Amino acid sequence: MSALLQVTDAHVGYGKVEAVRSVSLEVNDNEIVTIIGANGAGKTTLLNAVMGILPLQGRVAFAGEDMLRFEIEDRVAAGLSLVPEHRELFATMSVEDNLQLGAFRIAKAVAAQSFERVYTLFPRLKERRKQLAGTLSGGEQQMLAMGRALMGAPKLLMLDEPSLGLAPIIVADIFHIIGELRANGVSVLLVEQNAQAALKIADRAYVMELGEFILNGPATDIAANQRVAASYLGFQHEGESAV
Repeated sequence: MSALLQVTDAHVGYGKVEAVRSVSLEVNDNEIVTIIGANGAGKTTLLNAVMGILPLQGRVAFAGEDMLRFEIEDRVAAGLSLVPEHRELFATMSVEDNLQLGAFRIAKAVAAQSFERVYTLFPRLKERRKQLAGTLSGGEQQMLAMGRALMGAPKLLMLDEPSLGLAPIIVADIFHIIGELRANGVSVLLVEQNAQAALKIADRAYVMELGEFILNGPATDIAANQRVAASYLGFQHEGESAV
């Protein structure tokens, strides 16, 4: 069975600086895949390139289609969506209007169903639907950014640092919702510096350093890896050295 998303030998650069080199990854149906790594490793660059925000050399196939010939809006229409690191909400617009923007390519009847799904997933957004996005808490803004991306009924949701700047209790809520997405048939590609939380929820993981994947495999195996434990999880396994 072919992967839902398949990235092959991807290279992404900023001018003469190559930020991502020879990267390949797959995300299957009903799967959560995480990419962990330090700041500057190339994680955000890779997501932006898959979405079409940055040029990419290599191959990106999604649901059997060659994405490199698609503009961003066509990738969204195909079922690929990105929640960016800084959320990029319209602060002076209401919650409801921000969500409506996520449904601009779908019929009104379908949009109504999307509103219902999003409000069921994020009941707090329904309570605040008339409130300006800029007045929401950080956690509520993250929920709104995710909800807006879900309005178009994506097959794959790419999340860039969804826990950034949030209190631990809100982070737990966000990761619980990510698990619910998979249960509802939405695959997730998760970029996250909170490696411990990401590896707990993911099916598979990739570890990125200096623009390349240095490890990949089942999330449980990656979490048990000595190097990953020492570098990203903040501890060493008993009886092992970080060397």
